[in-house]
Amino acid sequence: MKVGIIGCGAIANIITNSIVSEENGIEIAYFFDKDVERAENLARFAGGVAIINFNDMLNDVDLILECASPDSVKKYAPIVLEKGIDMVIMSIGAFMDAEFHSNVLKIAKRNCAKIHLPSGAVVGLDGIKAVANFGLKEVNLVTRKSPKSLGKDIDGEEVLFEGKASEAVKQFPLNINVAATISMACNSDIHVKIIADPKVDRNVHEITAKGDFGEFKTTTMNFPCEANPKTSMLAALSAIKLLKSFNETISVGI
Repeated sequence: MKVGIIGCGAIANIITNSIVSEENGIEIAYFFDKDVERAENLARFAGGVAIINFNDMLNDVDLILECASPDSVKKYAPIVLEKGIDMVIMSIGAFMDAEFHSNVLKIAKRNCAKIHLPSGAVVGLDGIKAVANFGLKEVNLVTRKSPKSLGKDIDGEEVLFEGKASEAVKQFPLNINVAATISMACNSDIHVKIIADPKVDRNVHEITAKGDFGEFKTTTMNFPCEANPKTSMLAALSAIKLLKSFNETISVGI
């Protein structure tokens, strides 16, 4: 499988380092970033090609991996899917735009392309997906992060946001992909609370789900990426596992 990457920051570096270090049938061949030097550095490490014109890789890849931003998803996903190329998208917040969501689904279906959304920085997504259409009544997310990762300089705990996921991703587009991922999994605009907490040194996500099936709660306490405290290592690891799963004979979980 030949892969091209959009966005060559912290997440892309972690994924590339893992993939190129072992035999797995995956070749990360092309690197695209508005910062050309970042693309060149990562391409040099991986033995790939840094490109300036985005379209240059579209005739030579099986899959595009997006690691950039919601705006990049909106700009490039329609182009990729129109070519019938599958995508793995990390900036899932883009899908909280209902018009964009509807449009890319139509493009993907028309061109037999697949859109893959990794589970990202949380656990328990398989359970939410399983019960989404079977009496799921309530899903809540409480996220705690260090003030620095949220662009704040405060000494005490502060609730920065409380409301729907669709609004959370507008106000914190680079911090709260988790809310969008959960909403996509359960087909609902979930309730979200975002807290800046100087006492935490991890990105903490607590999910509570209730319904006819019963109730479950998960808490994920992720160490942030050293290169980018806005995101968690687990987000990159989930994408690595997803990429490798395409070549696996047995699939575990949903």
